[in-house]
Amino acid sequence: MVNKMFAITILFLLIVTGCNAETVDPKEHITEIYSIALNTIMERDKGLNDGIEFIAIDMSNFDKWNAQPLTDEEREGIISFFEDQYNIKVMNASYENLKEKGLYNSETMVLDGVLLKIEKVDFVNDTEIIFQGSKTRAGNGAIGVKGIIQFKDGIWTIKDLKEIWVS
Repeated sequence: MVNKMFAITILFLLIVTGCNAETVDPKEHITEIYSIALNTIMERDKGLNDGIEFIAIDMSNFDKWNAQPLTDEEREGIISFFEDQYNIKVMNASYENLKEKGLYNSETMVLDGVLLKIEKVDFVNDTEIIFQGSKTRAGNGAIGVKGIIQFKDGIWTIKDLKEIWVS
């Protein structure tokens, strides 16, 4: 009788908690998730990267998907990741900021670098996030992507990425 109750208790706990379920709050890992999403976008259409002098990341809309705004340290962490990864100047700037700084050639209509932007984030559940983003070099040199980032085996990784538009 005791063994039967023990087995029922174990079965109940497995059903309630899930056998291999990983629980994580993705918003506590948001800088890692943003870095993965942005790096995945950067790796797409490498022809846009030829001769770039900088990488700009438009973080102006990051806070609308977070419970709390990103701190300056978190924003700097994303920038540092890209500086280390690509050994190039990286900045937090929008398209308009880049034009104001003179980093857009109005004659050729091309940026001196690339602009990465995450346009939409959907927290599907605790282990999966869908995002849409873009990489822009020029009016006729840009791509848009949609991807899925998942938490599996204790790490965040890209699960799927598709180009959804090209100009």
